[in-house]
Amino acid sequence: MTCRELVDFLVDYLDGRLSADERTRFDEHLGDCPECVRYVKQYEETIRVSKAAAATDDALGDDVPEQLVQAILAARAKG
Repeated sequence: MTCRELVDFLVDYLDGRLSADERTRFDEHLGDCPECVRYVKQYEETIRVSKAAAATDDALGDDVPEQLVQAILAARAKG
């Protein structure tokens, strides 16, 4: 699997919708590609923070990067 294919399969991977063969290829690629591991972790963190922001208008925890918060707010304003 290439990095591009990994990105194409990412949503299905996170939703558990990959076939056993696709999942194996995905996991093998992650075992060989630290850049994709970072990408997947950042993607998961973005989803987590976005869900938290959408669920409440309360202040987010200190562990949320300010740059990410500002990007989400800018995207909301454009939307």
